[in-house]
Amino acid sequence: MARPIWSGSISFGLVSVPVKLFSATSPKEVRFHMLHDKDGGRIQQKRVCSLDGEEVAWEHIVKGFEISKGRYVTVTREELEAFNPRANKAIEIEDFVDLSQIDPIFYESTYYLVPDRGAIKPYALLVEAMKRTHRVGIARFVLRTKQYLAAVRPMEHALAISTMLYADEVVSQEDLEGLPDAKSKPGERELKMAEQLIGSLAADFDVQKYKDDYREQVLALLERKAEGEEIVAQERPEEPRGKVVNLMDALEKSLAAAKSGELRERGELRRQPEPHHRAAAKRSRPHHAKAARSRKRKSG
Repeated sequence: MARPIWSGSISFGLVSVPVKLFSATSPKEVRFHMLHDKDGGRIQQKRVCSLDGEEVAWEHIVKGFEISKGRYVTVTREELEAFNPRANKAIEIEDFVDLSQIDPIFYESTYYLVPDRGAIKPYALLVEAMKRTHRVGIARFVLRTKQYLAAVRPMEHALAISTMLYADEVVSQEDLEGLPDAKSKPGERELKMAEQLIGSLAADFDVQKYKDDYREQVLALLERKAEGEEIVAQERPEEPRGKVVNLMDALEKSLAAAKSGELRERGELRRQPEPHHRAAAKRSRPHHAKAARSRKRKSG
């Protein structure tokens, strides 16, 4: 059973709904530890001073902000705590906006808001009202001493809250070089063909369709190695760098492939793991593993 990571209330106007906060995501990243290749021991990281090379205890570590190369301003915990946002345990909705007005670039992490005891009715009211008006709530709340901007929106029977970046945390496109300008405007014929190509690949979004092939291959590799199989990895051929091609020729070939279903077939093939995970495997089981299997057969 999932445990709440925060509890408080969500309010709009004078209505306050007690809620609990649960994580809405569970990333499945394959995590590795750093080991000593000689003996398999875990690598430990120490806090070492860059000037005297000595290890530093936690009580002698302070926070510093670099204002110029090699020059720092230090601050104490007490000084920072004076500016900590007030943890009032409330998610206060300040505005209701149209979801389409929020670009996905602003979203960070998503959580579920679940009604606390006795709050089912006002919670259901807020969910249904937001569904009917097609609006999401913009709020601010404090989580782990940090104040977040957040979007509250209905998701089926629940309310979801997504923490968001502030405006000055998103990189402006004005800081990017190489973006197309008015001189790069495509020709009408090219544009129509590109629109046809996009239309031929249009589909309803089904998240179950997409799998993390890399993670599945890595886990399969780890399982095989844990069973004693020796893996001899083959060098992966270097993929050719992108070439500048005739745009019309590429569009015509792509459109023909899309109409024949070839492009979708290629996509399905790319989603399937390659045999042996791009490795040439030699069956080299340790003697103790074979003996264990033999004992198991005899005992059966």
